[in-house]
Amino acid sequence: MKAFRILENNIKESFKGVFRNFSLSLASISCITITLILVGFSILLSCNVNNFTTEIEKDMTIVVFLERGVTETEIESIGVRLKSLPNVKEDGVTFNSKESVKNDMQKESEIFNSIMAQYTKETNPLQDTYLVKVDDLADITETVNEIKKIDKVDIVKYGEGSVEELVKIFDVVKNVTYVVVIALIIVTAFLISNTIKITIQSRRREIEIRRLVGASNTFIRQPFFFEGIILGFMGSIIPVLICCYGYSYLYKRLGGQLFTAIIKLVKPSTIIYTLMLILVAVGVVVGAFGSFKAVRKYLKIWWRRYLNLY
Repeated sequence: MKAFRILENNIKESFKGVFRNFSLSLASISCITITLILVGFSILLSCNVNNFTTEIEKDMTIVVFLERGVTETEIESIGVRLKSLPNVKEDGVTFNSKESVKNDMQKESEIFNSIMAQYTKETNPLQDTYLVKVDDLADITETVNEIKKIDKVDIVKYGEGSVEELVKIFDVVKNVTYVVVIALIIVTAFLISNTIKITIQSRRREIEIRRLVGASNTFIRQPFFFEGIILGFMGSIIPVLICCYGYSYLYKRLGGQLFTAIIKLVKPSTIIYTLMLILVAVGVVVGAFGSFKAVRKYLKIWWRRYLNLY
C-alpha cells in the first residue's frame, strides 16, 4: 500500500510539473504532436506504397513474343526455360497460342471479328506468346534480360521503365520522410529533456533534501519520468485523431483509390488500431527517454558536486 501511495504522489507531482512550466511543456507537446503526425503520415505512406507495389507485382505480366514458325517442341522448351528462371513465380508462366489470341480478339468486337476472320491458321499474322509473372518487381529488368537470351524469343514487353521509375519515386518519398521523422524525434527528445531540466532546477532544493535523507535515485527520478510520459501521451492525442480518423474519412471520400483504380488505398480497418498504438507508444517512449536523460545527467552532476564538498 505504501508503494502505491508513493506512486500516486509521484504521478500527482508529475502533473503539477507539467502545468508549473506550461509554456515549455506546451512547446514539447507541440513538437511531439508535429513529429507524431509525420510518423503517422510516413507509416500510412509506407503501407500504401507497399500495398501498391504488391498489387503491381500481382498484375505485372511480361509478354514474351515467340518468333514466327516456332515448332511445338521449341515452344515447350522455351516454357521449361521460363519456369526455371529464379524470379519467375511458381505457376506464373502461361502459354497463349496465336490461334487463341485470334479467337479472343474476334470475341472482343465485330470489327476485330471481320478483320481476323479472313486469316486461316497458316496465314495468321499474330505470334505465339508466353505470359510471365515475377516474384520481385525490383529484379524484373534482370529477368527480362534473361528471357531475351532464350533462343526463338522475338520480343519481350512489360512496360519498360515506367514501373521501375514509379517504384523508385515512392521509395525516395518514403526515405525522405523517414529521415525527417528521425530528425524530429531527436529534436523532440531534446526539448523534453530541456523541459525536465528546468523542472529539476525549480525543485533543486527539494531534490537535494531528499538526496541527503537517503532517497534513492529511483525515488527521485519517478516524478520526472512520469512527467515525460505525460508529455508524450498528451502529444500523441492530436496525431491519433488526425491520422486515424482523417485517413478513414479520406478513404471513404476517395472511394478507396487514389487518382485511378490502379492505385488502391489500404483499408482503414487493417491499419488504424495498429497505427494508434504505434503513435501513442512512440510519444510515450520519446517522452520517457527525454526525461530519463535529463534526470540521469542531473544526478551525475549532483553526485560529483557532493563528493567534491567532502
